[in-house]
Amino acid sequence: FMLYITTKLPNPYYTPEISARTSIVDFTVTMKGLEDQLLGRVIMTEKQELEAEKVKLMEDVTSNKRKMKELEDNLLFRLTSTQGSLVDDESLITVLQVTKTTAQEVSEKLVIAADTELKINTAREEFRPVATRGSILYFLIVEMSMVNPMYQTSLVQFLGVFDISMARSDRSPITSKRISNIIEYVTFESFKYTCRGLYETHKFLFTLLLTLKIDTQKGHVKHKEFQTLIKGGAALDLKGCPNKPSKWITDMTWLNLVELSSLPQFSEILNQVSRNDRSWKVWYESDAPEESTIPDGYNSSLDTFRKLLLVRSWCPDRTTTQARKYISEAVGVRYAEGVLLDLEKMWEESTVRVPMVGLLSMGSDPTNAIEILSKKMGLECRAVSMGQGQEVHARRAMQQSQQGGGWVLLQNCHLCLDFLNELLASVLETENVHEAFRLWVTTEVHPKFPINFLQASIKFTDEPPQGVKAGLKRTYANISQDQLDVSNLPQWKPMLYGVAFIHTTVQERRKFGPLGWNIPYEFNQGDLNAMIQFVQNHLDDMDLKKGVSWPAVRYMLGEVHYGGRVTDDFDKRLLNTYAKTWFGEHMFQSTFRFYKGYVIPILKTINDYLEILEKLSLIDTPEVFGLHTNADITYQSTTAKNCLDQIVNIQPKDSSAGGGETRESIVRRQADDMLSKLPADYIPHEVRARLKAMNALAPMNIFLRQEIDRMQRVISIVRTTLQDLKLAIDGTIIMSENLRNALDSMYDARVPVLWRKVSWESTTIGFWFTELLERNAQFHSWCFQGRPKVFWMTGFFNPQGFLTAMRQEVTRAHKGWALDSVVIQNEVTKMITHEEIIEAPSEGVYVYGLYLDGAGWDKKLSRLLEPVPKVLFTPLPVVHISAGTASLANDSRFYQCPVYKKPRRTDLTYVTTLYLRSVQNADHWIMRGVALLCDTK
Repeated sequence: FMLYITTKLPNPYYTPEISARTSIVDFTVTMKGLEDQLLGRVIMTEKQELEAEKVKLMEDVTSNKRKMKELEDNLLFRLTSTQGSLVDDESLITVLQVTKTTAQEVSEKLVIAADTELKINTAREEFRPVATRGSILYFLIVEMSMVNPMYQTSLVQFLGVFDISMARSDRSPITSKRISNIIEYVTFESFKYTCRGLYETHKFLFTLLLTLKIDTQKGHVKHKEFQTLIKGGAALDLKGCPNKPSKWITDMTWLNLVELSSLPQFSEILNQVSRNDRSWKVWYESDAPEESTIPDGYNSSLDTFRKLLLVRSWCPDRTTTQARKYISEAVGVRYAEGVLLDLEKMWEESTVRVPMVGLLSMGSDPTNAIEILSKKMGLECRAVSMGQGQEVHARRAMQQSQQGGGWVLLQNCHLCLDFLNELLASVLETENVHEAFRLWVTTEVHPKFPINFLQASIKFTDEPPQGVKAGLKRTYANISQDQLDVSNLPQWKPMLYGVAFIHTTVQERRKFGPLGWNIPYEFNQGDLNAMIQFVQNHLDDMDLKKGVSWPAVRYMLGEVHYGGRVTDDFDKRLLNTYAKTWFGEHMFQSTFRFYKGYVIPILKTINDYLEILEKLSLIDTPEVFGLHTNADITYQSTTAKNCLDQIVNIQPKDSSAGGGETRESIVRRQADDMLSKLPADYIPHEVRARLKAMNALAPMNIFLRQEIDRMQRVISIVRTTLQDLKLAIDGTIIMSENLRNALDSMYDARVPVLWRKVSWESTTIGFWFTELLERNAQFHSWCFQGRPKVFWMTGFFNPQGFLTAMRQEVTRAHKGWALDSVVIQNEVTKMITHEEIIEAPSEGVYVYGLYLDGAGWDKKLSRLLEPVPKVLFTPLPVVHISAGTASLANDSRFYQCPVYKKPRRTDLTYVTTLYLRSVQNADHWIMRGVALLCDTK
């Protein structure tokens, strides 16, 4: 009895227990193996006679060797079975002679064969570059399945593209020209084929990786340079690096430069930046550094890729633009421009046996486009929206279309995953299928979607274009002329345009991350339709003398139709501010503007509207949505960071880092370094004695004890993980799931999952570890040297607890005050740094380490200002936080600014609200998305 189990999963990870009890056979094709396989295919089409000769040669060699073996066996048998004298046995002597002559012939043939093989191989080797490129492309396409589980491509599909490329690329009598034609064609064809099935965010990632892989194979890009591009200085610890020459350079930039200086072209960069500080600052602050002249002669000495390394280190927000330049230069402009979806061409490519799968995304649905195409082709399209119990209808539609022709469109197939295997069997195995039959499937991303279904189908995405212009055009394209003429009241058209504009705005704000919305909501077509319907009904029932009831309109917009989705209080405040600012009698005046250049046009027909929308600019400044232009830098930086992070995630976890040193030895060195810096454990009885001396039951000391307990837990876990990891690397103990994750994370400069669970979020392990040392220093000095004069609020696990303890303290100091009626009060001092503080305040606490996100700070007049261009976070001076009974909630001179622990603004990271002085109306800062952050990393 034998049990065989196969899996469709590429390179699955099995636990040590399973690996020990089973024999795992890896049938995965390797880079070299695939290259040889593809070379055979190339030679079959290009030099058929060569491949035929090679096959015949192999057959001859094999049969000759078999002949030799038979003769030798026969001879041995005769020798052992002969009776009497060998010399008398004549038949034996004959056999000996035959064997001798045959052996001579065979060895001559084998020599000739070896010679011929050499000639054939030389001729074949000429075509190897084609096979090498094919192999690189296939492995990159397969890697994409780690970015998103829906990006599955089988070898069969890839070979199809490869064969088509050889058939369709230009012929040429000159072999080298023919080879470069095939390479060009197969690369672009694979690029188009893959990009069609990728989401917008991943198309750029794929193109960049494609360019890097091709350049690495050519030797233009070295492994170390590739690692520097994707990781930067993430693994470095700020304390272990040379000091920054000036304040204007951010910590992250400096770490990136330290890492960059380990590459030969940039070995002097740290000294150059220190010496020529001013020129570098001018270059850094220019609008487009990648277009400006780089100081210190780098402009002429660096090629586009090396410039990309420099731009990535200094200005993460310009990485994407410079990367596009690098792509156009390295592989061609057509790769940098992107691919448009052509459904008709895709339909021509498909067959009755190949389903087409549309991957859905927020605000996109290809159903309309598919139905329009089916009408154009004169075919019936039977659509079934999948869900519980819909399989019956799907089976019927399939049966009708397979027999009589026509298309089947199954929507939202992620809701019926069990049915998909049956569906695939029906497509692949049904006999006598009508040639006009096609199967279209739409689905959202689902990790359990059957891999074999995806590998058998053509995948495509159809995402809505970005921007105000595209959004408004989409809205007006869906409005009929009758709907535009439904009301003859003068208020109808401006209000309709206002609703369309706010619909686009709420969707566009999503891309700015927490500056836009704390939580990215999926506002969709349904919200828009419901709001338009409400405005229409409201105008129908309106009393003409009284006019529009604005409180009702604003309430329905900010609390019901759009606000109904919103779960965060500060997001609700933002939405209501839009309703208040844009919806009112003032929107009917000719002077009304959403922002300069964005007015409300009042026109007769839908076509007039579409024409006027055509004149809007393609790229919107963030100010259209009430944000500052710096928001665009945040958006661009996040996009670039996500792209590079994903590249890090999908890197193969092989043991050698290409530079000779293995992953394990690099991580082992990191672990030793961390262990040497890790603070000592807190000794419980010493802590207890110190707290007792300071009055253990005072609110602030209870808070300190809880914080030290949590800090101790982090220190213990980090210490055990690092010690165990060293043992596991040496092979003394088994590498568990947690240790394996720690190894991968430390190599990728990330924080291991186990540590993150008990501690705090951080972008890189370097910053995380620096923060651990700083947090511990604050607790240690508070416990053993007495209460600090000023507190670093970022260093607390539970800052809300800290503020509550402070409120309790103040309440107890005032007779007759009740904790319930005491609110937090604050005053931003003139003291810029915490070093300026000589003594603690009489009441409340001094807090430092807060950053303004989305605004600047006027140090002289202590109030909010517009931020300086390119400065994303402005440090706030020391804040005096206290408590009292008077609230500033309704004072219009103050902006109520939420404080968050981290840049991710959710209820989990919310700390409190502080009141900041402002000349402008608070609405201005609400639309700017201004908040205070304890930590910007």
